[in-house]
Amino acid sequence: MSKIAGLLRRTFGVVRQHVGTDHLGNTYYFIPEQKSWTGRHIRAKRMVEAANPAEHEYMEGSIPMEWEAWIRGRRKEPPSIEELMVNESQREQIKLKAMEVEEKDLALQAKEYNEGLVATPARTVAKGHAAATVFGKEEFSEEPSSTANKFQPGSWMPTSKK
Repeated sequence: MSKIAGLLRRTFGVVRQHVGTDHLGNTYYFIPEQKSWTGRHIRAKRMVEAANPAEHEYMEGSIPMEWEAWIRGRRKEPPSIEELMVNESQREQIKLKAMEVEEKDLALQAKEYNEGLVATPARTVAKGHAAATVFGKEEFSEEPSSTANKFQPGSWMPTSKK
């Protein structure tokens, strides 16, 4: 049977085995090691068929971490549904705990500000960005400015280097 499957594979192209589908609709395939019709060895591959095939729509998190680890070969077996559910619930619990800690920290900061233990942060507002060419300069006026009437040719002399 494997000879017939190999012949069909070489004749009609790559045969891929469906490994799984995630909750986002992405499907994952395994292409076993095989020989091409010329007799050349083709190594085994793992691939994903995205639910949103447009490249510009791909964002971080479009592929779950567990499936990405399988695709990149960092794990041998594809993740199970139970493993995905457990990991997702753990991530949600961590997010909730992080929000609680941040709320406690903000409350503690406010208490320390009110008691005078910590100075309140200065609320300075700078227009623009420090990397901008106009940072710290006065805003441009609507009226044109020129040195045409004051300019004297040859009046400027460079300073001597010391």
